[in-house]
Amino acid sequence: MYTVIFLQEGMSGSLMSMLPFLAIIVVFYFFMIRPQMNRQKKEKAFQAEIKKGAKVVTSSGIHGKIAEINEAEGTITIETGAGKIKFERSAVSMELTNKKLTPAKK
Repeated sequence: MYTVIFLQEGMSGSLMSMLPFLAIIVVFYFFMIRPQMNRQKKEKAFQAEIKKGAKVVTSSGIHGKIAEINEAEGTITIETGAGKIKFERSAVSMELTNKKLTPAKK
């Protein structure tokens, strides 16, 4: 009559079913987590090396020149066209002093 065959998955099959999930975790680490950690390290090093007179951009997009640095409070005073503004040192995102504009290619 009818023959019934039962197929069972072994231990290697369960490992193979976990492989796509492990691959996704590895891809997330190398393409998202690791570059973000490197970016944070560079930003912290930049914020520690900031000097008076440097032209900077804050995280809120305000451009200005550093007028004063207060190490005790961890603040900086930025001189803009409208006046002086006091920011936390961590609010500075990048420096514009050494940045050079490249001419557009035709």
